[in-house]
Amino acid sequence: MSVTPSRSPPPTGGRAVPFRGGGFQAAPRRLVPWIVLVAIFAAWELASSQGWLPGQFMPAPSAIAMALRELFDNGTLGRHVGWSLSRIGLGWLLGTTAGLAVGLAMGIFSVARAAGLPVVSALFPIPKIALLPLFILWFGIGEPSKVATIAFGVFFPTVIAAYAACDSVPRGLIRMGQSFGLPARHIVWKILIPGAMPGILSGFRITASIALILVVAAEMIGAQYGIGAFILSAGNLMLMDQLLAGVTLLSVLGLAVGIVLGFIERSVLEWR
Repeated sequence: MSVTPSRSPPPTGGRAVPFRGGGFQAAPRRLVPWIVLVAIFAAWELASSQGWLPGQFMPAPSAIAMALRELFDNGTLGRHVGWSLSRIGLGWLLGTTAGLAVGLAMGIFSVARAAGLPVVSALFPIPKIALLPLFILWFGIGEPSKVATIAFGVFFPTVIAAYAACDSVPRGLIRMGQSFGLPARHIVWKILIPGAMPGILSGFRITASIALILVVAAEMIGAQYGIGAFILSAGNLMLMDQLLAGVTLLSVLGLAVGIVLGFIERSVLEWR
């Protein structure tokens, strides 16, 4: 039974108690993130201009912005970002597609879960960076080893997210479909997968971040172009403004991926 707050006058002799039911409820604060970011960059710029931060190790945001503009003007920025995006896109697509297929199979079929769960539990904790030398031996120093590292890294989180999302679908909905005589394929497509999509899309956010981390690591080991190779080169030459410009690019890429996934979530989960 729900209790509706009342604003009617209290009984004689009582004291009005304000309604406190809205505590901890999320409310949009669109300006707060921008205010925080501007405050951080302003404090950073002030500290650099006053010499509180050594410029050779921590350049000012204005110096990083100038480095980014120079990289954009001479075409270096587009070349490195293009190579990184191509590796991330292909590796993430391969790993996510395979992981989604295996994860849904484990979420639907008991035999697949019994066979796959021990394998996933044994291989998932392995740091994927540690396997990069092995992939280089298998696929060579070229693109296949980098794509394979990213694909392998996103495969297991996708598997776990998919079958865990299938488990989170209310059993009552599935039993209701079975009671009404729906075929199994209709239960999967109309009940199980739509109900699991929130968890699957949350897994995509995690795997996108993992792909970004792995592409930097792979490019630092054996690549001529890519954001990771650019950051490594700038670090070796002590070009800190360009190094932080590369880090800023990674942050912007992560933010862009988050925005794209948020748009997909709003489109796919419109029913929610």
